[in-house]
Amino acid sequence: MKIRISALTLALLCLLGLSACGKDSAGAGPVKIATKPMTEQYILGEMLGLIIEDAGYEVEITKGVGGGTNNIHPAMEKGEFDLYPEYTSSGWVMVLGHDAAGVDDGEMLERLSTEYQQQFQMTWVGLYGFNNTFTIAVREETAQKYGLKTTSDLAAAAGELNFGGNPDYIERADGFQLLTQTYGLEFKSVSDIDIGLKYQALQNGDIDVTNAFTTDAQLGNQSAGLATLEDDRHLQVNYFCSTVVRQDALEQYPGLEEALLKMDGLLSDSEMAHLNYLVEVEGADERETARNFLVEKGVLEE
Repeated sequence: MKIRISALTLALLCLLGLSACGKDSAGAGPVKIATKPMTEQYILGEMLGLIIEDAGYEVEITKGVGGGTNNIHPAMEKGEFDLYPEYTSSGWVMVLGHDAAGVDDGEMLERLSTEYQQQFQMTWVGLYGFNNTFTIAVREETAQKYGLKTTSDLAAAAGELNFGGNPDYIERADGFQLLTQTYGLEFKSVSDIDIGLKYQALQNGDIDVTNAFTTDAQLGNQSAGLATLEDDRHLQVNYFCSTVVRQDALEQYPGLEEALLKMDGLLSDSEMAHLNYLVEVEGADERETARNFLVEKGVLEE
C-alpha cells in the first residue's frame, strides 16, 4: 500500500521537526560568511559559523579573502556575503573615508551603524570585546629592569634600548615616526626586521623593543616572557571587532541577530591572543579551537 503525503502535511512535519528538515528548507540557503586572510579572522569566522549553526541555519564560510576590507565590503554590497567580522576603525577609515584620530569610541560605533545603514543597508551587531590595535612589546625582564608600564615610561630608558620593527611600520608616518614624536623616544638603535622574525629577535635579546598588535599570537604564549606597554597618551586608534551584516540577511534569517549577539563581550585581548597562539603556533584546528572556547564560555553545549 502506498502512503501519500501531501505538500501541506510535509510542511507541517518540517515545522514540527526543524532539526530534521532544517531552517533552510524554505529556500533561504546558507548564511554566507567571509573572513580576512589572518588567523584571528579564521577563528572568529568559525565561532560565528558555529553559533549560527546552533541557531538552526546552514553556513558557508569563505576564508581568507584577499585584500580584506577592500574586497569583502564590495562583495557584501553585491550580496555575495551576508556578514563578516570587521574592526571599527577599519570600517570608519577604509569604507567611510573618515579620520579616526580623536573620535570617541562610542560615537564611532553609533555613526558606523547609522552610516552603514543609510549607505549600504548593513549594520554592526555587538562588540566582541577585544581591541586589535598597535601596542609596544618588550621582554618582561626589560620592563622590570626599567620600570616600564606605560609607553611614557619608555622615554627615560630608550637611549639604552634597541628598537626593531617591520619595515612598513618604521616607514609609515603614522607608525614609528608618530610614536617617537608623541612620546619623545630616542632609541640606541633602530632596525628593520621581517614581521615573522621580530618576536624571535626580541626573545633572543637582539632587540629590546618592537611594535606589535594587542592580539598577536606570540603575546598569547604565557611562557614567552613578553609584556606590552599601555598607550597612556592614547596615540593609537582602536580596532574593536564586531559583525557587519546585511539588513536583508537579518530579515531573511529570523533569530540571526540574536545569535550574533552571543559574541558580544565574549573575548578579551589576552583571550584572543591565546586562541591565535593555539592555532598559529601550536597548530590547533581553527574550528575545534573555536568550539572549545564557546563551550567553555557557555555559549554552546558540549
